[in-house]
Amino acid sequence: MKKKILVVDDEPDFLDLISQRLKENNYEVITASDGKEGLEKIKNERLDVVLLDILMPKLNGLDTLKKIRKHDKHLPIFIITAYSDQKLFDKAKDMGASGFIVKTGDLSQEVKNINKVLSVADKYCQ
Repeated sequence: MKKKILVVDDEPDFLDLISQRLKENNYEVITASDGKEGLEKIKNERLDVVLLDILMPKLNGLDTLKKIRKHDKHLPIFIITAYSDQKLFDKAKDMGASGFIVKTGDLSQEVKNINKVLSVADKYCQ
């Protein structure tokens, strides 16, 4: 059975490309362009994993993470970001993030990183 992933990111090009590559790697992918839309999809879908960008309009990633954790304490949520900021990582981890994926600009590498993260997420989903 395919894993169902929600990717929440405000960059349309990244969202399209990463969705396409994940689908090619046999994942079912749902997308949202901001935290508010992502929360709606979380309430209406059975998901295996969420990939959540930090910097977004309307509702940023940390606020979205906080709201998701009120709804579901066990859903694996991995933060995706272009910024390596240890204080931000620590704060997200304290709020319940399962892990982090730093955007490299290399889509193949990002898909490899996501695949690694999802294999870790399998442990959470069982």
